[in-house]
Amino acid sequence: MVHFRVRREKQLPPVPSERQLNVESITWGGLTWTHIEKPTEQETAYLSQHYSFHPLNLDDVLSRIQRPKIDEYKDHLFIVSHFPYYDPQNQLLVSSEMDMFIGENYLVTIDCTGNLQTLGKFFKLCLTDEEERQKNLGQGPAFLLYRVVDKMVDYCFPMLSKIADDVERVEDNIFSDNVRGAVRELSVIRRDIITFRRIIWPMRAVVGSLEPRIRRFAKTDLEAYFGDLVDHVDRIWDGLDEYKEVIEGLDDTHYSLASNRINEVLRILTILTTIGTVLTVVVSFFGMNVALPGGANPGGHPFSWVIVLAIMLAIIAGMLYFFSRRRWL
Repeated sequence: MVHFRVRREKQLPPVPSERQLNVESITWGGLTWTHIEKPTEQETAYLSQHYSFHPLNLDDVLSRIQRPKIDEYKDHLFIVSHFPYYDPQNQLLVSSEMDMFIGENYLVTIDCTGNLQTLGKFFKLCLTDEEERQKNLGQGPAFLLYRVVDKMVDYCFPMLSKIADDVERVEDNIFSDNVRGAVRELSVIRRDIITFRRIIWPMRAVVGSLEPRIRRFAKTDLEAYFGDLVDHVDRIWDGLDEYKEVIEGLDDTHYSLASNRINEVLRILTILTTIGTVLTVVVSFFGMNVALPGGANPGGHPFSWVIVLAIMLAIIAGMLYFFSRRRWL
């Protein structure tokens, strides 16, 4: 007969009142899944009391600078992994750490930052749904670990799709006149791609080496399952690699278009400046000796200003004709 038990672990701190820990556990068919969010020293003390984990690994749980890795011991494995999380407040991708301990009859998952909502939802689903408990916990700790990592890898695809949509949008807008907006969009997408790549690159090695190392904790052959998981991670990496090349090409295209717009503006300004310079010379030459409308300099010819204006218009027309023949316009 299969027994199911849900418990919340508590620990008495030094103060008289009892403090609730961020620890939840599910036991099903001899397998215990313990889940911890935002661990503190109290949670690591709980793990130290109930499991024979190395103190350095417990220190790594509290650290936020650990690289993805697998530490192998006689009776368990310690796995550090990182997955992307989209921060809606700051509108950027950040790295969130997930640590795991796997042994003969247990799996401990630790959401170090509390941002991995997919992991929390999956645990709650197994906590409340008996069919899901049997499906995910009934085949041993290795299969449960596969299901956890698979859920987290699948969580990456919506973020990859968002980057693809952003790339298509900026590709459509890059030929518009909103130069400053395009520059900012390109910079934001490039930042997200770089962050995503920095997270996925070390995870490829960890996911690729998982199956041989957890084989001793598996009840069935899981090679095909982990092979599919590696394929998903490679697809994410290939997608990021493709978008990186696309965004670099769009950046070059945007730079060329912006340079061309600037050259057009400078060409028009140069033409106007050249014409204005010649007109300034003409006006300076006739300025002191020409009778202007309104009675200024009455000693000059009454229509001399018309002659000067005609000369200026002729010079403008001649310069525009010259620029046109030289293909400067």
